[in-house]
Amino acid sequence: MRIGIDCRTILNPSAGEKAGVGHYTYYLVKHLLKLDKKNKYVLFFDHRSNSVQEFKRKQVEIIRFPFSEYKRYLPYAYSHVFVTRVLNQANLDLFHSPANVIPLQYTKPAVVTVHDLAIYQHPEWFPPKQDFSVKVLVPRSLAKAKKIIAVSQSTANDIKKQFHIPANHVSVIHEGYEPAKLPSKLATHAVRKKFKLSEQYFFYVGTLEPRKNIAGMIQAFDTLVRHKPRRYKNVQLVLAGAKGYQFQDNYKAIQAVKSGSVRYVGYLSSKDKQALLQGALGFVFPSLYEGFGLPVLEAMAAGTPVITSTVASLPEVAGKAALLINPTSSLALQTAMDKFMSAKVRMMYSKRGKRQAKQFSWERCAKETLKVYDSILHFSKVS
Repeated sequence: MRIGIDCRTILNPSAGEKAGVGHYTYYLVKHLLKLDKKNKYVLFFDHRSNSVQEFKRKQVEIIRFPFSEYKRYLPYAYSHVFVTRVLNQANLDLFHSPANVIPLQYTKPAVVTVHDLAIYQHPEWFPPKQDFSVKVLVPRSLAKAKKIIAVSQSTANDIKKQFHIPANHVSVIHEGYEPAKLPSKLATHAVRKKFKLSEQYFFYVGTLEPRKNIAGMIQAFDTLVRHKPRRYKNVQLVLAGAKGYQFQDNYKAIQAVKSGSVRYVGYLSSKDKQALLQGALGFVFPSLYEGFGLPVLEAMAAGTPVITSTVASLPEVAGKAALLINPTSSLALQTAMDKFMSAKVRMMYSKRGKRQAKQFSWERCAKETLKVYDSILHFSKVS
C-alpha cells in the first residue's frame, strides 16, 4: 500500500526545530519507517525542509511540493487545489495529515491527527483572522477523515463534544519521548555559566503565549521571593522557549520583577535544554490548556520533578507523578514551588516521574498509528 504523510512541518531537526506538530511528525515518521517494511511511504515536503535525506529508504518516495515558496500569493488555491493535484498524482491508498487539516479538494481515504482544540474554547489566546480555518477547514477535515487520531483522551473528548463525532471514529494515541543521554553535572554547570544563572532555579520550557500562564507563574514566584527573601535569595525562575502570540505582555511581566530573579533565555538547543532540565529544582508548567503536554513528559523522563496543572490532558500525562495544582491559584503555585525547596520532596517526584514516563514511547505511538492505517486499508479492500 502507498501511504502518504504530510511532512511539511518537519523543518530542520538537527538545529532543534522539532517543536509542536513538527516534533510529532518527525518522530512518528522515523519510527514508522523502522517498524513497517511492508508498505510504501510517500513523504511530502516543501522548499523549507532540509531534513529530506534522513528519511531516504527503499520503501520511501520523497516528493517536494513544487512552487511552495509562492504559496503566500495564492494561499487557498495552493493549499487546497494545487496540493490536492500533487496528492492525486501520487496515487495514494491513504493520506495522513498530522496537522489538523486535509486539503478541501482531497477526497481519497485520509487520516488526520488533532493535537488540541484550544482555539474553539479560548479564541482570545490566538491571533485574530483565523475564521476560515476554525469554521471551515477543521470541521470539514474531521468530517471526511476515515479516522481521527487524538493525542490524548482529553483531546478526543473535546473533538466529540465540539463536532459531535462518534467515539469509534476517534483513536487516542499518545505521543512519546526520545530517550536522551543525561548530561553531566559539568555540562549543566557550563550551560548555567553561559546564561549567567544561579545554582538553584525553577525551569519552564515552552512557547511563551497566553495559554501557558506565564504571567501567573512569574507573579507567584515573585511573591515567594518578596515574602521569603532569605529562602529565595539565590533562587531564580528560568523561562525558555520561542516568543509566541502576545509575547510583549509576558516580557512586561518579566521586567516588572524588580529582584531580577526571573530570567528569559530564549529558544534553547536540545542539548542546552536537557542540561538545564537536569539541574533544575523543578519543572514548572502551570498551563491553562494542553492537548498533550510533551514538555511535562520530557521533564519526567529526565528525572526532573514536575509541577503542573489539573486541567485538560496534563493529569492524563502526569498521572500521580507530578505535583498537580490549580493553575489559576497563585497560592497553590507558590505552595508547590515552596515544597520543591525540599530535597526529599524533589527526590520523591523525580522517581515517580521516571516511572510514569516509561508508559509513553514513539515506538508505541507508531505501532498504534500503523494499526489505524491497517484498519482503513483493510476496510477499503473489503468494501
